Amino acid sequence: MSTIIPEDVVKIADDIKTMRIRGAGRIARAAALALKIAAEKYSGRKEVSEFIRYIDEIAKLLLSTRPTAVSLPNAVMYVTSRLKRTKPAALDEAISLVVRYSNEFIEYSRTATEKIGLIGSRRIQDGDAILTHCNSSAAVSVIIHAFKQGKNIRVYATETRPKFQGHITAKALLSEGIDVTLIPDSAVRYIMKKVDKVIVGADTVAANGAVVNKIGTSNIALAAKEARVRMFVAAETYKFSPATVIGELVEIEERSPLEIVSEEYLRENPNVRVRNPAFDVTPPEYIDAIITEEGLIPPQAAFLVLIEKFGWIIQDYFMKEFKSVREEYEEWY
Repeated sequence: MSTIIPEDVVKIADDIKTMRIRGAGRIARAAALALKIAAEKYSGRKEVSEFIRYIDEIAKLLLSTRPTAVSLPNAVMYVTSRLKRTKPAALDEAISLVVRYSNEFIEYSRTATEKIGLIGSRRIQDGDAILTHCNSSAAVSVIIHAFKQGKNIRVYATETRPKFQGHITAKALLSEGIDVTLIPDSAVRYIMKKVDKVIVGADTVAANGAVVNKIGTSNIALAAKEARVRMFVAAETYKFSPATVIGELVEIEERSPLEIVSEEYLRENPNVRVRNPAFDVTPPEYIDAIITEEGLIPPQAAFLVLIEKFGWIIQDYFMKEFKSVREEYEEWY
């Protein structure tokens, strides 16, 4: 592609990849912002088809940064699919559409987080002790809204190793005046007997209601189930994965061993294998409810949300898969 990708866009992509931008919601909004900047700074040929090819290249760059959080492809799809379905006749119109839909998604994302906070806060009672994991803007919103309603609550926040996103959560809650205790991930089962509710975020919600979230979430869910503590997941509906309806698996991102051990350690111990999965999967039977901006749903209702919100995308996925199978069949027979 001859058109140069703006430096601002390359930086956003790099910040997502290196986790300077963290959290599924923030990643999604950053991706939409990158598309907006790319459109505003387009300097290629004044042809709509060329501009769409350029936006597709930007989309590929963004999609390559983080494989697990479905909010990223859903944000990109929100903008690019609407651009193509509108079929703009002129370049100015095409640019305007990308800017409009990018802004629309960013506003929708922020509003969704606020709505989740209000809906979820109704499940928190005065005197509750809450456990949260990683740094989820939706989960934090629930806790803050409950506190602002005058409920006397306290929070246990896991450190969330190896990147310590829990430190960000603790800081955000403390700034609101909430009583927060930071604990190591390994202390979850010990602390669970002091907990009334667990509230975590999600990076992806699958069609069967399984939740993909920061590594350690499934351990927390197991400990909560054992202790009969209710487990809530706060997730915007754009974190639901359309591809899982047709059987695609969610790819679990594995990050650099250097997030866990030093280069010196690896040199001194060359035969040590280090694995650093960033996410794990919590089965739906360990989740009491998913708090969305549309309301509280059982995890088993995730499929219905996907059909309602992403029906046309699922159809596109299906037709693409069908075409691939048909082409393979024709090649063989």
